[in-house]
Amino acid sequence: MRRSVVLSVAAVLAAACSAVYVASTASAAAACAPAWSASAVYVKDNVASKGGNNYTAKWWTQGEDPAVKSGQWDVWINNGACGGVVNPSPSPSSSSASPSPSPSTSPSPSTSPSTPIPVGGLPKHALIGYLHASFANGAGYLRMADVPAEWDIINLSFGEPTSATSGDIRFTLCPATECPGVETEAEFIAAIKAKRTAGKKVLLSIGGANGQVQLTTTAARDRFVSSVSAIIDKYGLDGVDIDFEGHSLSLNTGDTDFKNPTTPVIVNLISAIKTLKTRYGAGFVLTMAPETFFVQLGYQYYGSGPWGGQDPRAGSYLPVIYALRNDLTVLHVQDYNSGSIMGLDNQYHSMGGADFHIAMTDMMLAGFPVAGNTANMFPALREDQIAFGAPSSVSAGNGYVAPAGVQQAVNCLVKGSNCGGYTPRSGLNPNFRGLMTWSINWDRFYGWEFKNSHEPFLNALG
Repeated sequence: MRRSVVLSVAAVLAAACSAVYVASTASAAAACAPAWSASAVYVKDNVASKGGNNYTAKWWTQGEDPAVKSGQWDVWINNGACGGVVNPSPSPSSSSASPSPSPSTSPSPSTSPSTPIPVGGLPKHALIGYLHASFANGAGYLRMADVPAEWDIINLSFGEPTSATSGDIRFTLCPATECPGVETEAEFIAAIKAKRTAGKKVLLSIGGANGQVQLTTTAARDRFVSSVSAIIDKYGLDGVDIDFEGHSLSLNTGDTDFKNPTTPVIVNLISAIKTLKTRYGAGFVLTMAPETFFVQLGYQYYGSGPWGGQDPRAGSYLPVIYALRNDLTVLHVQDYNSGSIMGLDNQYHSMGGADFHIAMTDMMLAGFPVAGNTANMFPALREDQIAFGAPSSVSAGNGYVAPAGVQQAVNCLVKGSNCGGYTPRSGLNPNFRGLMTWSINWDRFYGWEFKNSHEPFLNALG
């Protein structure tokens, strides 16, 4: 989702680091590898020893003590005891050089443990929309209390970082000078509570076109966790929506396996979201709104490829979606502001009609080989995890489709009817989650066409 609709040209993300220290591989005799060094850089499969144990790095890392960063979602794998000289391992609390405990296993020291979010279900078919809460544009401001009850998930747009690499996410209501009629913060919080009491989900949407988020370091990752937690706690939210666009996600050269990513901005985002999920419990709602470039384009291209030449952002959401597939509530790809994308029929599909929605969504429901490699299959997500995004009006984004076309696409995916020239590989999907739109404000501006057309339609799907 975006305030503007222009997708900028990619630039390769560069992580500043010192010379790479290549540790030896563990031997069958379990001899101790060279001792871990806080200043060294380790990459995937490098081995180091600490405290009489060998540890294998899962991805790029620097300054993360393997003795405290070897949990399930941490960077190091504990290979067990090794022989040879023991490298004493001071406790994190007694060593000023040791990094803080991973937020994957304990809360960030800058915030207290948060109250778990109560578990509550979504309707079988949900209506999802974005609310312009922090900025003004031609659609006008809409108070939280005035958001119609038909919206099941309300994504607050946007939480943005203080700088691209800080990880420090901030959210503030649009100031009265820009947004006439804006409510007070107390009124906003009370309205959120009322929505949640009524069974609605209210999320912080992070990113957008202007909010580039690059978690290049573990410090940025930890700051992301603490700052997002503070916003969730302050406003009483149900979770987050990840709307990373532009240059937020990009794959480093050689990072070709989406199941085992090594690029810091990818692995740090995965770790941060898992930490938030652990902190808030089973009720934590996680949605994602990637553009087709970052997901479906991965069918043809993934990153820069082994020979280079492609945009390193191509398909870069795939490792995030894959790693978080058991935590993901809804994935709603933006089927707009997109170029033509190849579908599973190996034909190019263009936005603006039912066909594009059908082909793009079928890829997520059926799964697909990444970069054409049938040995590297991106697995299908559950039906109830999949929705698709459509502009609410001609002013909201390129690729507007009238209600009849949107509903044709849903009927094809759910019932297999009126599919036009595309045959879904995923078959029938009666538990398809629903529809997302940018935005609630633009829908109000155009007389609620999206809501009034699609909410009763979704309810009638059964």
